[in-house]
Amino acid sequence: MSASVDLADFLPAYLAEAEELLGTGHRQLLAMEASIRRGLPHPRAVRELFRAVHTIKGLSAMVDVEPIVDIAHWMETCLRHADRAGGRLPEASVEPLMEGLREIEQRVRQLAAGKQAAPVPPGLLSRLEALDAEDAPGGSAAKAAPAALALEEAVASRLSAAEREQLTTGATDGRRAMRLDFIPGADRAANGITINSVRERVAPLGETVKVLPLSGPAVGGGALTFVLLLLTEASDAALLEAAGGPPASVRPLAAVAPRAPALAPLPESAQADEEPEEARRGGGSLRVDVSRLDDALERLAALVVNRSRLTRAVAALTAAGAPTRELQAILQENARQLRDMRTAILRLRMVRVGDVLERLPLLVRGLRRSTGKSVRLELDVGDAELDKAVADRLLPALVHLVRNAVDHALESPEARRAAGKPEEGVVRVASHGRAGGLLDLTVADDGCGVDARAVAARAGVPVPPTPEALLEVLCRPGFSTRDAANATSGRGMGMDIVHRIIVDQLGGELGMETRPGAGTTFRLRVPLTITLLDALVFECAGLRYAVAVGSVEELIEVDAARLVWPAGAGGVALLERRGNSVPLMGLARLLGRGEADGRGGSVAKALLVRQRGELVAFGVDRLVGQQEIVLRPLEDPLVRVPGVAGATDLGDGRPTLVLDLAALGLARGGGAPHRRRASVREEGRLV
Repeated sequence: MSASVDLADFLPAYLAEAEELLGTGHRQLLAMEASIRRGLPHPRAVRELFRAVHTIKGLSAMVDVEPIVDIAHWMETCLRHADRAGGRLPEASVEPLMEGLREIEQRVRQLAAGKQAAPVPPGLLSRLEALDAEDAPGGSAAKAAPAALALEEAVASRLSAAEREQLTTGATDGRRAMRLDFIPGADRAANGITINSVRERVAPLGETVKVLPLSGPAVGGGALTFVLLLLTEASDAALLEAAGGPPASVRPLAAVAPRAPALAPLPESAQADEEPEEARRGGGSLRVDVSRLDDALERLAALVVNRSRLTRAVAALTAAGAPTRELQAILQENARQLRDMRTAILRLRMVRVGDVLERLPLLVRGLRRSTGKSVRLELDVGDAELDKAVADRLLPALVHLVRNAVDHALESPEARRAAGKPEEGVVRVASHGRAGGLLDLTVADDGCGVDARAVAARAGVPVPPTPEALLEVLCRPGFSTRDAANATSGRGMGMDIVHRIIVDQLGGELGMETRPGAGTTFRLRVPLTITLLDALVFECAGLRYAVAVGSVEELIEVDAARLVWPAGAGGVALLERRGNSVPLMGLARLLGRGEADGRGGSVAKALLVRQRGELVAFGVDRLVGQQEIVLRPLEDPLVRVPGVAGATDLGDGRPTLVLDLAALGLARGGGAPHRRRASVREEGRLV
């Protein structure tokens, strides 16, 4: 980047928009590849990919990232010819274009990490330029004599050869090569006129070749000028209006060249695919830096804690006999307002699951090439949404599951034919919204299933009797079913990472179903958000704890006289619930604060929780109430404990542990509930 002008203020917006455009580019290129396989043109995908690459180029020029500008320019040239050919792109062009997107993405990530963008990799530009030469109708001999450009040295020295050629060719073809100077200022920013808004308003008027920041005295007392170099057919007045009027200025870069023959119009199918510019922009949306949303959520969290303190103070006044009726009414109104505010902020942070998973088709495409397997990815994610923070943590787990499904589970085409299956395997990712602040997802394949005997032999353990036990073995750290690592997997990393993300970091659930020869389905259940929760607060062995309301299926009274204590059940009693028995574990014992046999304490309530699909009851001494809490995760691995989701402040300044009861039962209960059910099954139905 240029050292003469500090563009740090523009970088966050650039990174956010570049990431969004790269996602669009990948989607459109995959759609074009699918059309090529069917022998059909896809003019709309070509146009959308061109727009994405062209915008990336313009944005990158604005922040002076020349390697990305160069890559985008040659991709753009190739796509321009594909557009003129009615949306037809040679199959050989797909891989170089995909490589171009990957290289741009890599450099965007380097910039996001505070590094300089790496130079263009050797050979890439020549491969992209070769596409231009191959695809150009009539080849270079058909080009007309170039028009002359009148450029100041400060501008000319910042143009690459490709950009100079683009301006020259555009002017030769009859378009106006123009320079539009925009001078930013506080008064214009207050009216919403910034370089980003100007760029967006200029975009429909023509082709933005480059945006250059130039430092130095400017009209109106400014010290920075953005120079937009354009190819357009719009009038000077329209360009000035797009730039917000004076002190913006516009002037030609070249004399108008004789108009070249008009390009052949796109076929009707291509024109029918086009959408109005305003419709594509989806007017009314606003891009916001995630850090600003985090800051808003943090301030809301402080209000929630402060309200808890206020509630305690009012309760103390009431206990002392003070008149607090009006204060109670204000508190209730305050609680409603905070809840509304929480809902509004969380909605701002919500992202569509479909947007989170948009990279999976690209992943599967790469796996198809590296494994030689025929794979179809089906996404059925609807309109479900979840918090951005959850989405960021969830995506690596889903990537691992999809990668494993293709590399481990799906058979080769030959093996599938021999097994009577279609050659093409299917991996299906689906999500279903669920009440209680949780989201269910499944990753399913129609492959060979998990061989429990082979897994047991490799792990050196008895054959797992259930899918849950088999999943436990698969999730052991470092466990792999591969003898040697390949480019895709086999390095002893995978399911343990998935378990760590879903269960330990997100406090969710992970389950598995598998059938030999028919396939495997992984079931994930994750909270929609992990920061602000509705929680049940209770006391156990003299201490207070909290648990997320969404994780508790039911709260019931415990009649100690009706508990059954089976012999050899390790302190687990049986609790009657609507005619059926449910294992009851004393929470005090699990926390190391009760009698070893579990019979001590004064269990009065039980929280019923699903533990690997089965109900388990956790006995507590007293329910304090329900309130909104701010969950603070325990980031330090030295204090991270299985079954403890984090800590919170209930308003008295003392930290309170937030428990994940299902994980706590598995970690401290000495086994899964189904094992305990088996051991006490002889007790049968309770009455």
